[in-house]
Amino acid sequence: MYSKFAHDYDTAIQHNIYNAHLERPSLQAMLSNLTNKHILDLGCGSGVYAKFLLENSAKVTAIDASPEMIDIVNAKFGHKLTAYTQDLSLGLPSEKSDSYDVVICPLTIHYIADLSLLFNDIKRVLKAGGCFVFSTHHPLVDIEASLSGDYFERELVTEVWDTIGKPVEVKFYRRSLTELFNFISQANLCVVELSEGKPSEAMKEIAPESYDHLSKNPNFIFIKCRPIA
Repeated sequence: MYSKFAHDYDTAIQHNIYNAHLERPSLQAMLSNLTNKHILDLGCGSGVYAKFLLENSAKVTAIDASPEMIDIVNAKFGHKLTAYTQDLSLGLPSEKSDSYDVVICPLTIHYIADLSLLFNDIKRVLKAGGCFVFSTHHPLVDIEASLSGDYFERELVTEVWDTIGKPVEVKFYRRSLTELFNFISQANLCVVELSEGKPSEAMKEIAPESYDHLSKNPNFIFIKCRPIA
C-alpha cells in the first residue's frame, strides 16, 4: 500500500477517521514547542507530519522505507527539509549522534520485527533532554487478529485494509506490551507519558458512531520516551 498505492494513500489519510481524527491529534498532543527544534520524522509516509512540523517552524529530516513516499515528500516540500529512503529495521546509520531534539515515529514500528537497532539508534541520535514520541497498534486490538491466541507471542499478521477505498493486503507484527517495553528499556529510554488516544471533536460531527466507539475503546497506543543519561 505504501509503495504501489502511495498517492492513493496520501489522499486517503488527509481527512480520514483513524489517521486525521484519532492518531494525529493524539500524537501531536504529546509534542510541545517545536520552533527551531531539529525533528526526525521516522516512517514519514507522504509527509503529513512533515507539513505539521514545518508549519510549526521545526527543522525536519524525514525518513521512510518507501521510495515512492519520499518522492511525494520531496515534491511537496523540496529544500524545506531533508528526506531520504532507509530501512528502519537497520537503524539510522546515516544520522549523527546527539543531533535531534525530537524523534517521532507514527504508526510504523509494527512493520518491524526486531526494534533493537532502531530504538538504540533513536537513543543515540537524541540530544540530552530530547524525546522520542511514537504511536502503534494497541496490543488489545491486535490480539483479535492472532492465529496462535498467545498474547505474548510476536506474530506476523496479514489483514486486508480498505484505507484507500479498495482492499489491500497488509502485513504487520503484533506484540505484547511486555515486549514493547523491553525494547524501550533495553535502549536506555524511559517512558514519561502514555496515552491510548482521544478522537477529535470534529469526528463527533463527521462520524458519530466511530466517535462513540473510539471514545470508549482503544485502537492505538501513544508513548513518549526520554533518554536515560
